[in-house]
Formats: sequence, C-alpha cells, structure tokens
Amino acid sequence: QVQLVESGGGLVQAGGSLRLSCAASGRTFSSYTMGWFRQAPGKEREFVAAINWSSRSTTYTDSVKGRFTISRDNAKNTVYLQMNSLKPEDTAVYYCAASRSYYGTRTFPYEYWGQGTQVTVSS
Repeated sequence: QVQLVESGGGLVQAGGSLRLSCAASGRTFSSYTMGWFRQAPGKEREFVAAINWSSRSTTYTDSVKGRFTISRDNAKNTVYLQMNSLKPEDTAVYYCAASRSYYGTRTFPYEYWGQGTQVTVSS
C-alpha cells in the first residue's frame, strides 16, 4: 500500500510559480512511477506529468511543456511539480498518483491517489 499526501497548492497570479509536493508512505516508493494529474471544475481528470522510478524518463502534456517540471527524491519519498509561468487555465485540483508497473499518461493504471491540492491562478 502507498499513501500519498499533496501539498503546496494555493492562489497565485498569472505568471507566478508554485511548487507542489507529494509525500509517499511505503518502503517501495523508489520503484513506482509517479504522476501528476489535474481536474478543473466540470472537466475530466487529465494527465499533467509523469516520472519513472529512476528519474531517467519524464513526460508532459503539451500544454505544460516548458513551464512545468516533475522531479523526485527517492530518499525523501517525495515527488515534486514545479510550475512556472502559471496561467488561469492551469486552475484545478492537482492530484499525485503512483503506479507499480505502468509508465504513461492514462489515468486508470495508476493504483494509488492522493486527495488533491487546489491550485488557483488569477488573471
């Protein structure tokens, strides 16, 4: 079992930055793919970024490429999402997710999910 707790959300003006953190429990964190997803009001949950267990592979949705960076610290059981040049359309609840064997952009293969952290970007 893996428990995930997100933090770092908040209210920021357009063009600003936030860093989200996701702290994971469990001794096998370092073997999991970690992902960030987001869900805006009235919309489906969508993929944002993922990082494989070794940090050698990362992938992003097109709308955040060049602005967001996913990283992880396996010694701290934590994954991060650095978000720069934020836009109002980035407003959403951001979720951290973990998968034992899947690396990719689809939602359902991720077995574990956090409760989410709200990010609001004002124009």
